[in-house]
Amino acid sequence: MSTKLESLEGALKEALAEKLQSIDRALGEITIVVKSADYLSAMQILRDDQRLQFSQLTDLCGMDYSTYGDGAWSGARFAAVVHLLSIHKNWRVRVRTFAPDDAMPIIPSIAELWSSANWYEREAFDLFGILFDGHNDLRRILTDYGFIGHPFRKDFPVSGYVEMRYDPEQKRVIYQPVTIEPRENVPRVIREENYGIK
Repeated sequence: MSTKLESLEGALKEALAEKLQSIDRALGEITIVVKSADYLSAMQILRDDQRLQFSQLTDLCGMDYSTYGDGAWSGARFAAVVHLLSIHKNWRVRVRTFAPDDAMPIIPSIAELWSSANWYEREAFDLFGILFDGHNDLRRILTDYGFIGHPFRKDFPVSGYVEMRYDPEQKRVIYQPVTIEPRENVPRVIREENYGIK
């Protein structure tokens, strides 16, 4: 008798066949990796195939693998990771696809398959700079329109590039270079000879 996870793994292998780059079962979860060229068609299969029926997209996020494994990672830098739920079958799967070009990360949009992907893809674009080809409204969602860069990239400085403040003389918000001075915090150590002794 096979377990639920084994049944899901078998159904994924049958339905996706050559589109499946890898499948990993760990900690009671299944993660599959598909190429970005096969991503849209694989996601359509995951949604429509009667063996799978992943009708709900619960999460989509961007990932930057540039410092993964303390810099030992040698694969593509940017990925989209999607969590799907099959309400009918009561099982979940994680799907990962990597953008083939690190300089211009482009992944097909799945917003036409699951409407919930719309804002998730906008968030991944805003924070990681991943472009979703075919998205009908790909614009920033969390940062300001004048924001420079993508703040969740590993090479983005913690202090950012510019800061914004209200200027009372101009009576408007202005952008200026970051004025935060780096500082070194030295902990204060108190040494008492009889500390803790009564």
